[in-house]
Amino acid sequence: MNDTLVTLVGNAATGVEFRETATGAMARFRLAVTPRRWDREKQLWTDGHTSFYTVFAWRTLALNLSGSVSVGEPLMVHGRLKVREEEREGQRRTFVDVEAVAVGHDLTRGTSAFRRVMRGEPALTARVGSADRTGGPEEPDAPDGPEGTGAAAERSGSKRSTGRQKVRQELVSAP
Repeated sequence: MNDTLVTLVGNAATGVEFRETATGAMARFRLAVTPRRWDREKQLWTDGHTSFYTVFAWRTLALNLSGSVSVGEPLMVHGRLKVREEEREGQRRTFVDVEAVAVGHDLTRGTSAFRRVMRGEPALTARVGSADRTGGPEEPDAPDGPEGTGAAAERSGSKRSTGRQKVRQELVSAP
């Protein structure tokens, strides 16, 4: 296998476009990558030229991306680099695409909460207030703990309390 694998760190420049194709789910978004350098003479950080990459994802990754990524969020993308040239309006243009293998939030710039998706429950990746992607009937509520949080609670945006959240609440409220 002679693919060129890259890892890019940047921000989502566009929303995720999701669509079902004959071969399965597909998602696409643009990633903006801006290098930062320390300027010793000016004693401050300076931004370099921003590069834009079109990121494509397929199947489960595509579905999970559509419910997890919004414009402006810091991301890390790992995948196969694809460079293509096209002629548009008499000008030759170069496009750089990445066929994603893995995508995640950049945790050096914030926090994220992971939710495992069970097969047959794609609604768990849907954004709050978005339509059900499966088009089928909703699953009945099934409480899975003392808080009574089930699939509908996940879809409505309520969060189940974890031990980590309880500790954080105690730390915040401590005198």
